Amino acid sequence: MAATIMILNGPNLNFLGIREPHIYGSTTLKEIEASCQALADHLGASISFHQSNMEGELVSLIQSAHGKADAIIMNPAAYSFTSIALIDALKSFEGPKIEVHISNIHARDELHRDSITSSACTAVICGLGPYGYLAAILAVVQRLGQLPGSISPALHGLATSGKA
Repeated sequence: MAATIMILNGPNLNFLGIREPHIYGSTTLKEIEASCQALADHLGASISFHQSNMEGELVSLIQSAHGKADAIIMNPAAYSFTSIALIDALKSFEGPKIEVHISNIHARDELHRDSITSSACTAVICGLGPYGYLAAILAVVQRLGQLPGSISPALHGLATSGKA
């Protein structure tokens, strides 16, 4: 059965390519979505890709993933540093949850350094630019044991321990 992955993007990410390109680069969210779709197709996975500037809508999307998605990849953006609601919603999802940040938040200013939402996630990828989304897709498909045999054995990695 193909992995089903929900990819969520928080506030202002619809302005990628325009907003602070010295931090986030020139790649647009549409370009990231196209790359994610191409990789998912190659892996035999299915993705749904969403962006919202509204916290409640992101909470509703996370809740809608229950029983429909195998994993969630999320760039909470500014909500990473403020949203107890997202933490609580993420805790209710049992599959792998990977938080993605385009920039290295640990090297940013004090307001953009400490993600609280990561406490509800399986893993965090930051500082890889848009490629972080692709790394997250590979990681969840590998964690779900659904990497196709045609993928290089090196990408299958080591056996994971613990639950998602």
